[in-house]
Amino acid sequence: MATSNSAFMKPMNISDELAVIVGKGPMPRSEVVKKLWVYIKKNGLQDPKNKRNIDADADLQKVFGGKKTVNMFEMTKLVSKHLS
Repeated sequence: MATSNSAFMKPMNISDELAVIVGKGPMPRSEVVKKLWVYIKKNGLQDPKNKRNIDADADLQKVFGGKKTVNMFEMTKLVSKHLS
């Protein structure tokens, strides 16, 4: 029984930079995103005025390619570079 989102459920290997935030892999992309949001909210990294923006701390900047602020859509693209 194939599902349309099976690619999201496939366990992915996680880079060392991303593992600092979400833990060691492999884990599905959906779980990575979920844990990333837990980290962002726990550390108050969402911009209070524009909740679509993430203000990265030192660990997240490594994942975001050195950027201090990214929007949530750009974040998904940057995080996918750390999954294989």
